[in-house]
Amino acid sequence: MKSKLIAIGFMAMLVACQSEQSSNQTAATEEAAPGAGQSGVQDDESQKDVVKVAVGSADHTTLVAALKAADLVNSLANAGPFTVFAPNNAAFNKLPAGTVEDLLKPENKSKLSTILEHHVMTSALAADFFQDGQTMGMVDGSNVTFHIKGKDVYVDDAKIIGSIRATNGYVHVVDAVVVPK
Repeated sequence: MKSKLIAIGFMAMLVACQSEQSSNQTAATEEAAPGAGQSGVQDDESQKDVVKVAVGSADHTTLVAALKAADLVNSLANAGPFTVFAPNNAAFNKLPAGTVEDLLKPENKSKLSTILEHHVMTSALAADFFQDGQTMGMVDGSNVTFHIKGKDVYVDDAKIIGSIRATNGYVHVVDAVVVPK
């Protein structure tokens, strides 16, 4: 009987220590990234989600800055599925001078969000899925039309110049900003 009580006491202490260690780790994680949401989850082993693909690309710093300014990072880091048409820095540079700087201002957050949401679909579609003349809805509620020219795929007037599979969908790099009509 005495040995059973000792064993139960030992197990209770072990559980209490593990619980305390777990809560300390949780507190440390929350302290390191307060309010970071899904995008703040650290995972160096798994395949990247659509946000981490963009963040890891030197060619998408303007897009990442825009996603942060519009508070869309956590939304796109979630499970999805998403198809993101990601304008590279050169695509943003094609816009009239001052456009990007103006859109990044806090008072233009709503307009910026609409433009960025016009680059996202709530499905995971590879580039070879799209057909010439096909119209599909975007997160902002408006439509885009796909065009096939030879082997090239265009979303409205933006050419897909590369595609990357992510854990929560596809990132299709495009050479122009897709502006809602």
